[in-house]
Amino acid sequence: MNEFDFTRSAQSEVYNANVARLFFHANGKTRNIDAGSQLFAEKAAGSSMFFVASGEVALIRGGKPLDVLKAGEIVGEMSVLTGVPRSATATAKTACEVIELDGRTFSGAIQKTPEFALMLLAILIKRLRLALAMQMLGKGQAPGTIETIPTSGAVFDEALLKDLTANFPARPPVFQQKNTVIMREGEAGIFMYVVMDGVVRITVKDTIVELVKAGGVFGEMALVDQSKRAASAAAGSDCNLMSINRNDFLTLIKTNPVFGLALLRALANRLRNTGRK
Repeated sequence: MNEFDFTRSAQSEVYNANVARLFFHANGKTRNIDAGSQLFAEKAAGSSMFFVASGEVALIRGGKPLDVLKAGEIVGEMSVLTGVPRSATATAKTACEVIELDGRTFSGAIQKTPEFALMLLAILIKRLRLALAMQMLGKGQAPGTIETIPTSGAVFDEALLKDLTANFPARPPVFQQKNTVIMREGEAGIFMYVVMDGVVRITVKDTIVELVKAGGVFGEMALVDQSKRAASAAAGSDCNLMSINRNDFLTLIKTNPVFGLALLRALANRLRNTGRK
């Protein structure tokens, strides 16, 4: 767990505990938890995330110690973002003060504090880059067949796709013929892309790791953290793609909470799926 934890100031240049504290304090509810009491249980539905204001919280998976979170860290966000059951049990190791934020309130709070959404996106991307690197290092199995390759669900629904098109009339979707290379691993990232129709293949080290269909996105990782591309992309069929540059991306994060929340959920699901593999 430690290697995936980027909510520790000593380990992350993107996480700011003060930004997180202000976000949770403004939108959540403070709770005092006795030592030994559970915040949530493994396999339970995830309805809330927590900011640890003081004390320590132990994470246990399958009865085995996983990690200990301390003041200034966040716990429980993955289950809230992905909508899947908790992957571990969280128990107060010492008496704690936590700030609880339920998923519904979180969705509305993003609009008021877009800098928190951007920070959380950066954290998820760092986790995902590490997970992808670990996956490729330990890749000893034969590549999967096309039927077993993960297919990303639609990040944006039809209403948001129409809204994006209306907001950027000077940059209409561009047609890409099947097998056209759209971006290459290791390049600088200038745009992220929204698939309006068709399919795009995402590859890492010449291995197909994902198929992105209509409503899906790719290329956002390099746009957020301004690092090199973690993967290559090519048109898996004839398709139309909308490109969004960094300035437009930041504007959307600040003005359209649905956009930011959709990206957070998509990245959290991608990270969880990568971790499973």
